[in-house]
Amino acid sequence: MYKPRFCKYNCSNVLLKGCHEGWCRGVWVTISNAFTHSVSVFFPAYNDAPSIPKLIADIFEILPGIAEDFEVIVVNDGSRDNTGEVLAGLAREYGPRLRVITHEQNRGYGGALRSGFAAATKELVFYTDGDGQYDVRELPKLVERISPDVGLVNGYKLQRNDPQHRIWIGSAYNAFARFLFRVKIRDIDCDFRLIRRALLDDIHLISTSGTICVELVRKIELTPWRVVEVGVGHYPRLHGRSQFFRVRSLMQTLYQLTRLYVIVGLSDSVDRGRRRLQWITERR
Repeated sequence: MYKPRFCKYNCSNVLLKGCHEGWCRGVWVTISNAFTHSVSVFFPAYNDAPSIPKLIADIFEILPGIAEDFEVIVVNDGSRDNTGEVLAGLAREYGPRLRVITHEQNRGYGGALRSGFAAATKELVFYTDGDGQYDVRELPKLVERISPDVGLVNGYKLQRNDPQHRIWIGSAYNAFARFLFRVKIRDIDCDFRLIRRALLDDIHLISTSGTICVELVRKIELTPWRVVEVGVGHYPRLHGRSQFFRVRSLMQTLYQLTRLYVIVGLSDSVDRGRRRLQWITERR
């Protein structure tokens, strides 16, 4: 039976039929955790009709080598293109293991993620964006790092392939959010994540915009579960336009980031202050 393998020299693609570069062909790492977990995979999608078919084909190619029990979910977040028609055709092609959740109105990135998390039923939950800027064939890298004490395996971009202005804005946002919320991982903005279902059941997410990534990671870091990071490839966007880097979206994200800090960040600071005061009192 097929077991996915990837190049240990940071080759961008999982080695399905040999390394795409050629120079590192024959250097393999076998997934030791294969067939030890059930896996839910979901993709939030907004006007992603051109990129979704390849994502679905790639994930169905590798999932049988990762888990016998798996499901694939696409959350169509009020798309205005023909994403709905494309997904209907894919659902007929792949059968019951592909489920489509449709939002009649766009609920924002956070709303799409919350729907995906709520729909996922397996032990491990993986998600990445529907625009195809990450290669889902690198999922085995994340599965390999799951251990009994790990709750989140978070990807980080080895090299960001975006226009320069998006790189600047993304870097500033990442640095600001990490500082404000004391987040430890290096790349909050990398939506290539593998999470334990049990952990998701214990945290309550409220964000509806891209700030959900900050909220998700921060709340996970506050749990006893360990977080590990894995470098993954990041590729140019071939279709459509990012919703995050529009003025209205950026203003909404800034507002929700501030609101999230009031709800999550300040309460965390108060808790740390109380623990500090208690420690000082006990020392006297």
